[in-house]
Amino acid sequence: QVQLVESGGGLVQAGGSLRLSCAASGSIFSINAMGWYRQVPGKQRELVAAITTGGRTNYIDSVKGRFTISRDNAKNMGNLQMKSLKPEDTAVYYCNARVVVTTDLNEDDYWGQGTQVTVSS
Repeated sequence: QVQLVESGGGLVQAGGSLRLSCAASGSIFSINAMGWYRQVPGKQRELVAAITTGGRTNYIDSVKGRFTISRDNAKNMGNLQMKSLKPEDTAVYYCNARVVVTTDLNEDDYWGQGTQVTVSS
């Protein structure tokens, strides 16, 4: 069993920065790809940034140059550094990880509970 816990959300003024963290715990054998999603009311959850085991990253166009995804494999941690935040970045942000647990060889998706990011004008 694996748990993901996000932290670092909050209220920030436009142009400011926030750093979101995702801590994974449980029966983890390895964490493969990780990603950050966001969702606003009435819209589908969208993938914002992703990072592979080897560190390859990709971002949606609207956050390129402003957001940076990273990971610390030794600590089972993921991060999303958000800079130059805009009101349209306001959403609940979710950590997602593909995890191989110690009990089998299957790769399963796990989700955090979400953390609110609100950017004011």
